[in-house]
Amino acid sequence: MELTRRDVLAALAAAGAAGAVGAGALTRSQRDDAENPVGDHEVATLVAVAGVVYPSEVEGVESFVREYSVARFADRPEYAAGVADAIAALDEYTRTWHDTAFVGLDADAREEGLSGMEVDIADSVPEGADRERVRYYLVNELLYALFSTPTGGELAGIENPQGHPGGTASYQRGPQ
Repeated sequence: MELTRRDVLAALAAAGAAGAVGAGALTRSQRDDAENPVGDHEVATLVAVAGVVYPSEVEGVESFVREYSVARFADRPEYAAGVADAIAALDEYTRTWHDTAFVGLDADAREEGLSGMEVDIADSVPEGADRERVRYYLVNELLYALFSTPTGGELAGIENPQGHPGGTASYQRGPQ
């Protein structure tokens, strides 16, 4: 299953960032400055985290995550700062165990790193401990983006995710 630009727009609409799309955020290049703390390294880390937490049958993950994150964080500097801080915490953890940032790890080591940090069982707390912030800002954000799209909804067995048009036809059909 391939994630498309339509999926990016659906995820942004579900997240309430549709205004950013209208402003051309999908074509904007990523910047590393004080106004936008989510730069190329942070986006590459989000792509790497998605490679671990997204189902293996999903294709087009890199472009989906890049386009989504550029638009999602463009007008939310406080949230973008939280994402950048969570990525810094994740990088610090992987540097302690693997002597490199999270994006420098291979796929198995990335999975091992997230598991070792226990983000899979951590509470999702934006002001919490490192693993709780990684869970909130990285893992949950990416999973929400995926499963709020038609493609992600289909993977989860949800024919028409919230906000996806055409929902009435699915519950007006008789049993098969």
